[in-house]
Amino acid sequence: QAQLVESGGGLVQAGGSLRLSCAASGRTISTWAMGWFCQAPGKEREFVGGINRSGGWTYYSDSVKGRFTISRDSAKNTVYLQMNKLKPEDTGLYYCAATLTISTSVPTAPQSYPYWGQGTQVIVSS
Repeated sequence: QAQLVESGGGLVQAGGSLRLSCAASGRTISTWAMGWFCQAPGKEREFVGGINRSGGWTYYSDSVKGRFTISRDSAKNTVYLQMNKLKPEDTGLYYCAATLTISTSVPTAPQSYPYWGQGTQVIVSS
């Protein structure tokens, strides 16, 4: 089992930055691939980016590539999503998710992740 708790959301002006955290418990994050997803009002949950189980490879959606960065702190069992140059279209509820995998890649489909946090709200004003 895994428990995930996100934090760090808030209201920010366009062009600003936020750092989201996902604190994990139950298993060490080095056994999981971790993903970040965003669900905007009225839309489906979309893949934002992820980090593989070794922590050596990250993958991002085209919409955030070059602006968002995922990292992790194994000592704290925490994964981070650094969001820079935020845009109003980045607004949504951000979730972290975890999946046990032997693959070195990062799944992008929400249904590939059995473990989810409760989400943290990000609002970017124009």
